[in-house]
Amino acid sequence: MIREALLYEKLDGGRVRCLLCAHLCKINPGNRGICGVRENKDGVLYSLVFGTLIAGNIDPVEKKPFFHVYPSSLSYSIATVGCNFRCEFCQNHDISQVSRQTVHMPGTEMPPAAVVQKAKSSGCKTIAYTYTEPTVFFETALETAKEASREDIENIFVTNGYMTPEAIGMIAPYLAAANVDLKSFREEFYSKQCGAKLQPVLDSLQKMKEKGIWLEITTLLIPGLNDSEGELKDIASFIRGLGAETPWHVSRFHPQFKMLDRPGTSVSSLHRACEIGKEAGLHYVYSGNIPGDLGENTYCVNCSMLLIHRYGYSIIENKLSDGACPSCGRKLEGLF
Repeated sequence: MIREALLYEKLDGGRVRCLLCAHLCKINPGNRGICGVRENKDGVLYSLVFGTLIAGNIDPVEKKPFFHVYPSSLSYSIATVGCNFRCEFCQNHDISQVSRQTVHMPGTEMPPAAVVQKAKSSGCKTIAYTYTEPTVFFETALETAKEASREDIENIFVTNGYMTPEAIGMIAPYLAAANVDLKSFREEFYSKQCGAKLQPVLDSLQKMKEKGIWLEITTLLIPGLNDSEGELKDIASFIRGLGAETPWHVSRFHPQFKMLDRPGTSVSSLHRACEIGKEAGLHYVYSGNIPGDLGENTYCVNCSMLLIHRYGYSIIENKLSDGACPSCGRKLEGLF
């Protein structure tokens, strides 16, 4: 479905400037923004994917990954096509990049109210806006989030964080949590690998924190690109500045899409990254994409008791008592 977009301004000559993401695209009549799903039609900016889902699945919330958001609960996970990044290592490139090559947006029409009812009937605690980039289907996400809030269903974003403060301000009242990809701490990486810039992501993280949105951060560790000790220390230091309670997920890279020339991340590199996070003072650093690794577990910061034992996306044991450690009584930060 097509709907007039939010967050844009009209310019001279029928052009428009999109104010949704940090690209701030100036779009001529008949053209689309970088995301491929917002088009200028005669001086009016339209979303081409409103209520047109390319994916709708019931997932464990741990898959997003969220480790401090209602552990072992289900999340109804949705996406449209499109993305405002061009990552050469994207695991969902078949749906995130397809909009740039097509006239008609693929997907199934499913209006926000239907999404919410599907989530409710499936026993999902949350609706996750994920798989591609929720910023680019913002109109769908916002209306769905408002509807979900009325049904006591929480909303969570899995995002690259490349949005404007205005977009964050609009979604914040309905957004319980966000897992933000902090892909690197170097401008060169963002420019070459993603077609974007680093600073807007850092700004978004700080803005979300100010708005009271629960944050978890994910870094995909790519050998030779973003895995140096210096860079990992910079990332960990920045996250520590947001709050020591902010979980950092350090995930294992597997060759895919256009990036097939690099090996997968070694387990030792992943463990070293986790050590760096802990040395920086982060309370919760998790290893990702290594099912069964001890780095998947949550321990009490105060007494070191194993609180949540995980295997991949599954919870083997959850010892929390009303969101707190049963041994010392310390509350675990997050949503429980």
